[in-house]
Amino acid sequence: MTTAVKSELLSFEEARQVVEQRAAACSPTQPELMNLLDALGLALAEDLRADRDFPPFPRATRDGYAVRTSDVQKTPATLLCVASIPAGSTLEVDDMPHAGEAVEIMTGAPVPLGADAVVMVEYTEAAGENVTIKRAVRAGENIVARGSEAERGDMMVAKGKRVQQAVVAVAAAVGRPEIAVHRRPRVAVLATGDELVDINLVPGRNEIRNSNSYSLAAQISVAGGETLLLPVARDEPAELSLLLRKGLEADLLLLSGGVSMGKYDLVKEVLASLGAEFFFTGVAIQPGKPVVFGQVAAEGRNKPFFGLPGNPVSTMVTFELFVRPVLDALAGATPKSLSFAQASLTEPLSIKTGLTRFLPGRLSGNHSKPEVTWVRWQGSGDLMAVAKSNCYIVVPPDREKLAEGEMVTVLLA
Repeated sequence: MTTAVKSELLSFEEARQVVEQRAAACSPTQPELMNLLDALGLALAEDLRADRDFPPFPRATRDGYAVRTSDVQKTPATLLCVASIPAGSTLEVDDMPHAGEAVEIMTGAPVPLGADAVVMVEYTEAAGENVTIKRAVRAGENIVARGSEAERGDMMVAKGKRVQQAVVAVAAAVGRPEIAVHRRPRVAVLATGDELVDINLVPGRNEIRNSNSYSLAAQISVAGGETLLLPVARDEPAELSLLLRKGLEADLLLLSGGVSMGKYDLVKEVLASLGAEFFFTGVAIQPGKPVVFGQVAAEGRNKPFFGLPGNPVSTMVTFELFVRPVLDALAGATPKSLSFAQASLTEPLSIKTGLTRFLPGRLSGNHSKPEVTWVRWQGSGDLMAVAKSNCYIVVPPDREKLAEGEMVTVLLA
């Protein structure tokens, strides 16, 4: 293999910007009409618009009495209760209440047009046909005005939003048992390396089980994709080329392993022989420095690919840092931003400078005093450490030491 690939190492911020720009140019998968509950996790391919005003009438937000505020400026004030309105009532309410009158009302019921406030029931005392109001209210209190949430024709949820419980509720509220969503992107996963065997086999003395394909499949599923697991590619150019071509039939190709600088790391060269365009071939991070991102023309369009490092923690971290925005875009979803938080470091931490580091951590404490503890690890092959963690401590490339009690940035896992 003689094809040369120019190496370009970007900072984390530069690489993330490249990914976001390329994600914005991705064409999403085709939309399809789907049953509302079957669409969970997929991205809307249409805007959901209000089919009427929301709420369609002035709505009471408390149990109590609908009144005219002019009648209760001085309290206590005794009014005549002329009606009772439960939620869903068909009672004609246009003509009530008149001066000196009140209407008993329940949460969610339409407020009669003569009233301009609702007094909560706890500030009233009923006696026969009368009710005594013990507390004044201002105009509009405990009432949601008609159309204040949305007017007919307004956009309630924009396309690109992932369908979750709130979107389902909106779709149901506007009478949409079926909605247009983008199909799940197909993501081919190809692990490389002579040392890998399938997980159902007993590995030899110098072999390891192929955990990366399965961890990536799990991340793809959570991110709304559909996984195509390919056989392990041996460190042989012809076999690797054949499997790469198979992987490029999917919407996105993910490789793990074979992207470093070793004699048997063939991925970049074989991709180059297929006409690949590389956007970057390394990022100044740990774990995951050798990560590769690019595209190959296949089936009449450019197919994005990522070459992820073979160490398991590197594979998982680089998926979240770089793959996720592209997968979101292919799914027709607005790319999800990375979720960061601040927490107090429970012990001092020393590290070499030069790379942005994402170290496994354990976030604990509470909302007023979040704390994070570094989970000691044996490097990016240490699966036990990442299994014990629930976040990553982010160490800037110019920091050599972090002090106990210092507020640090954590990437939520």
